[in-house]
Amino acid sequence: MPQEDPSRTENATQKRVSKAREKGSVAKGAEMGKTVVLLAGLIAMRLVMKSYYEQFHDIFTRIFKESSTFTVNTESVLALFVWCMYKMAILTLPVLFIVAAASYAILRWQVGALWTFETMNFDWGRVFNVMAGLKRLMLDPKALVRMGRSLLQAAAVAVAPYMVIKQEMGNLPPLFYHDAHTLAVYILSVAAKMVTYALVPMLLIAAADLWYTRWDYGEQLKMTKEEVKDERRQAEGDPTIKSKQKQKMLQSIAKRMIQNVPKADVVITNPTHLAIALQYDPIQAPAPLVLAKGAGHLAFKIKEIAMKNDIPIREDKPLAQALYKQVEVGDTIPEELYQAVASILAKLNKFKGKYQK
Repeated sequence: MPQEDPSRTENATQKRVSKAREKGSVAKGAEMGKTVVLLAGLIAMRLVMKSYYEQFHDIFTRIFKESSTFTVNTESVLALFVWCMYKMAILTLPVLFIVAAASYAILRWQVGALWTFETMNFDWGRVFNVMAGLKRLMLDPKALVRMGRSLLQAAAVAVAPYMVIKQEMGNLPPLFYHDAHTLAVYILSVAAKMVTYALVPMLLIAAADLWYTRWDYGEQLKMTKEEVKDERRQAEGDPTIKSKQKQKMLQSIAKRMIQNVPKADVVITNPTHLAIALQYDPIQAPAPLVLAKGAGHLAFKIKEIAMKNDIPIREDKPLAQALYKQVEVGDTIPEELYQAVASILAKLNKFKGKYQK
């Protein structure tokens, strides 16, 4: 039935559906399973009918032939029992196998792969809560739907025999002159016709019931907008927490960069907004390495530490912007910036003479 809570307007998320499935709550049309199993049974009977005739012929022939000469003892009774069990297996197992396979197939098609013991947990509260049970039985709209479905099926089962018998009324008197074999074949064919007539409306009812069950299942699992948001937060992480984590991570990275500034050979500035600390050691890397970089407050901090440690600070706006945008901390500078950086390093006391052409 329609969702009782008007605030539940959002379709259920996959997580909510999975939780419901774990508890054994699935959209399963009971009537579809019953109808398909009945159809499978009818098909199975048609397939094995010839075999049934042969097996029953063997059974009655042996009974009538050996009844007068049968000696009752342990061996003969055991042999007769084993033979009867063998015949019963031949008669029943093919039909049971087809019906079982159809039952499994229709259930798997409706539900999919599912294995849970949640449905086996007995709810004693429902047993003792008589009034709630009567309310569900008498006032629940779903009860009316189930009653209407049952009435339609009963009508289909009742009308089918009437229609077939009415059609066959002219064929009944001549049966008086036919033998038992012809009579049995006729009765079986008429019975199959009755079942077929009943199955057509039953399949239509089962299909409608399956559609309604799935629709109602979706309605009952619907969520409010807030529930969807809460679930998304749980899946992706609370934005506030993620923001704090990101802030802590950036603080940790900044702290490590600040610790590396005293190792720098020079700091390139913008002059006030950017600062990039470079180190050049041919033993460690073939090109100058970016130890730290920052903008705003972090740039001011880098320059402050550089001044405390007597590290040269050089202003070069284009170079500072290029280094800040193109090079990450811990990477060497790109080849196109070699000349610009080399011209600065060559003027430092530490590198004088190394970059002279």
